[in-house]
Amino acid sequence: MSEKIIALESVDPVEIYGVNDVKLNVIKKYFPKLKIVARGYSIKVLGDDNEIAHFEKKLELLLEYYYKSGILTDTVIERLLGQTGTNLIEAKENAAINDIIVFGNNGLVVKARTENQKKMVSSITKSDMLFAVGPAGTGKTYTAVALAVRALKNKEVKRIILTRPAVEAGENLGFLPGDLKEKLDPYMQPLYDALMDMIPGEKLNQYIEARIIQIAPLAFMRGRTLDNAFVILDEAQNTTESQMKMFLTRMGNSAKFIVTGDVTQIDLPSKQPSGLLQAIRLLKKVEGIDIIELDQSDVIRHRLVKAIIEKYEGSK
Repeated sequence: MSEKIIALESVDPVEIYGVNDVKLNVIKKYFPKLKIVARGYSIKVLGDDNEIAHFEKKLELLLEYYYKSGILTDTVIERLLGQTGTNLIEAKENAAINDIIVFGNNGLVVKARTENQKKMVSSITKSDMLFAVGPAGTGKTYTAVALAVRALKNKEVKRIILTRPAVEAGENLGFLPGDLKEKLDPYMQPLYDALMDMIPGEKLNQYIEARIIQIAPLAFMRGRTLDNAFVILDEAQNTTESQMKMFLTRMGNSAKFIVTGDVTQIDLPSKQPSGLLQAIRLLKKVEGIDIIELDQSDVIRHRLVKAIIEKYEGSK
């Protein structure tokens, strides 16, 4: 008899086991030759190797369905486990979830809501580097973080790295009170906010402690090679030309890079050119690099944000 322990990633176990293990008991019904014991974020399975392998494939199917649809009912479990050769694409279509990127906490649906956001989703699937440029409120950073979380959940990458140039502090944080984390957290808060929408708090803390998710200022990227990672550079309009070159050349094997920025909100000194503008100019025709420009039509915040952007743009 063999034993296998399977870890559940980025999901509340109750969503899979059900209250008082109601859903788990439905699952067990389809594997009478196995002993299945669930404890917290792991499932221990005992039995024949072939039976265990079959169980793993079916569990992966259930988890994939849950990650994409955000729901796993008894009926869905019966349907997915009761069919042979289940076509997951068909299941996704039946659930009408084609635009969903990931399901977050408390039933939050994170999906591509505008045409340019949908282009971001499509682009990062076929290209390894994407520049998403547009005004505030267009969802470029939030969509990028959702794509990173999806990639981690789907085990397409081993880690997520989120970074910003700490330009307001001149990347010299010594004058701020507290230890390094306390100095950095307020500036990195928008990235934390997005992650906290999409990953349960306890799991997010585990990821951060294990450095599976890393959030750091751009200066901390120097000298690194970022393999098997989904990397997002946010507020990229505030990078210098040398910083942008440094960041882009950190790209390692099996990596995805998304660079987001708003060229109308450059906070660099007046004589300091933006690395984002240079990168877009130099790289716009490089195969494997996509550049998507979001605009007022993509604004998904309060309706007044779109009106504000239009007025400021019209005053130039």
